[in-house]
Amino acid sequence: MQSVLSQYTAYLQSKGFSFIDYQSLHHWSITEIDLFWESIVDFFQITFDKAYISTFRRGSNFRNTQWFNGGQISYAHHVFRSANDQSPAIKYQDENDHYQEISWNALAQKTLIFQKILIQNNVSFGDRVVAYCCNTPETVAAFLAVNSIGAIWSSCSPEFGYEAILDRFDTINPTFLFYHAHYNYNGKAIKANQTVEKLKNNLLSLKGILNLNDYQEFKDPLQEVKINYKPVPFDHPIWILFSSGTTGRPKAITHRTGGIILEHFKALAIHQDVREKENYFWYSTTGWMMWNYALSSLLLGGILCIYNGSPTYPDNGVLWRFAEKAKINHFGHGAVYFDGITNQTPKELRNKDWSSLKTIGSTGSPLYKKTHEQLNKIFPLQKILSVSGGTDVCTAFIGGNPNLPIVPGEIQCKMLGVAVEVWGDDGKKLLNTMGELVVTQPLPSMPVYLWDDPDFKKYKQSYFSKYGNVWNHGDWVTETLNNGIIVHGRSDATLNRFGVRIGSSEIYKAVNAMTEVIDSLIIHIKDENTDELILFIQVEKNITPEKIKLLIKEQCSPRHVPDKVYEIPEIPYTISGKKIEVPIKRILMGADIDQVIIRDSLRNPSAIDYFENFTL
Repeated sequence: MQSVLSQYTAYLQSKGFSFIDYQSLHHWSITEIDLFWESIVDFFQITFDKAYISTFRRGSNFRNTQWFNGGQISYAHHVFRSANDQSPAIKYQDENDHYQEISWNALAQKTLIFQKILIQNNVSFGDRVVAYCCNTPETVAAFLAVNSIGAIWSSCSPEFGYEAILDRFDTINPTFLFYHAHYNYNGKAIKANQTVEKLKNNLLSLKGILNLNDYQEFKDPLQEVKINYKPVPFDHPIWILFSSGTTGRPKAITHRTGGIILEHFKALAIHQDVREKENYFWYSTTGWMMWNYALSSLLLGGILCIYNGSPTYPDNGVLWRFAEKAKINHFGHGAVYFDGITNQTPKELRNKDWSSLKTIGSTGSPLYKKTHEQLNKIFPLQKILSVSGGTDVCTAFIGGNPNLPIVPGEIQCKMLGVAVEVWGDDGKKLLNTMGELVVTQPLPSMPVYLWDDPDFKKYKQSYFSKYGNVWNHGDWVTETLNNGIIVHGRSDATLNRFGVRIGSSEIYKAVNAMTEVIDSLIIHIKDENTDELILFIQVEKNITPEKIKLLIKEQCSPRHVPDKVYEIPEIPYTISGKKIEVPIKRILMGADIDQVIIRDSLRNPSAIDYFENFTL
């Protein structure tokens, strides 16, 4: 069967464009930006409720670039235009082994119910609606209802502690809250009523709340359900995603509706080869951008597959039993998960026929060469596709290509429309040498703005502080001689454990508030042999590691409880007052101190001495 990428190149050829290879196609996509994105609109038959005046107009910087100026569009409308009677919209399973297939019409009916509830609560165009929810079909319907009236969605998964959730939601002044009052995770029944009550009392902008546990039944009406959609300007926010809060309060990253529609059509169909009526699964919580990304499989007329629960309870074969039952065609998860199943292969993966499975997707952290090779042995007929991007763009910069060979340990290609380069600190392009991943041309899925940033100060500081008018993403990568990309990890201090990301600042906020603690430093050590979260504390008086761990579990995340806690004399700082997290991480992983840090650049040079002879 011809890949979607091959179909797309054939379409371009019919329009008079011809390319000798993928590299020449990619070059065209980042130099003829207007023609490329216009071709995406035409190829996927993306419809505008109001015609746009111009496709692309580059401004003086990325922020003031104009995309499809004057056009109006609806995400929810594009989802339901794909509805059909031959396949379900959603396949769902939870920890209690409850399996359900939900028709497009039943999903539409639930969306309409939620739409009416929102309107009854005076939620209108541009209002923010937040969700403290598990990954369930009713959460999907809630989002589609929010989108259908031109309101703006934002969600947090229940794994986050109350303070972390309040910190995020309070930033955007929401008018309505969806929540799950109770759910199961890792074999435990969990009640969220207390947290919800505190949110209700402290989010003063709320007009209403709704417990989704009361709306779990999906009925398929005999007649077709029709929903009214509110078309919005291309730049109108579709959702607000929060960064992990690495260097401060999490950024409220606001994405434009039209940019997400175009980008997700391109990324899912062309780069991952997802098609109509195919079963698409990417394990995620509602607080990770991959939830939003996977949701867009519905845009293509795909079947969204959802698992609600722990990926390793009661054992590490649970997702594969779901994959077999749902006949999943595209299976995605974080790289850490694949490390686990290759080290301890579930019985479900031994000598099984996985002929329905087309691709294995990996993201979140680098997929090690060793893990990739082991996955190839388990899935010899499937393509192992790694992608790397971020919450900031809700997509990938580099990813898969169904027409190119796969080299274990490398990501196949720069994605179409993404002008990726690798730069050194001096701003010069590097090849076959590790450097910073940068993007030299704007993308429609880059943030339209950060919500609480009226003067764009945070925006510029986050993405353009290092190289001026060039996007710096904060990833260490190497572009190989065969045009592949090796990802070495983040150059910031995001803490990614078991698919849940938070920033170090959130740990510090909780730990440093303790009367016993003066200061703290948290480091995540992860390679092929180690996965440890280490907390260093400077104390005022004695405190037990157990007390600190319990605090982090309750206020931040149970998945980010440190494995080890050490008392140290002093936390090292730069002269400008920044903790040197990344250099310490490199030192702990074996780098020579004098190669990663200049002692004179520190406010307290003697603080580094502790780490000189430190061993894990």
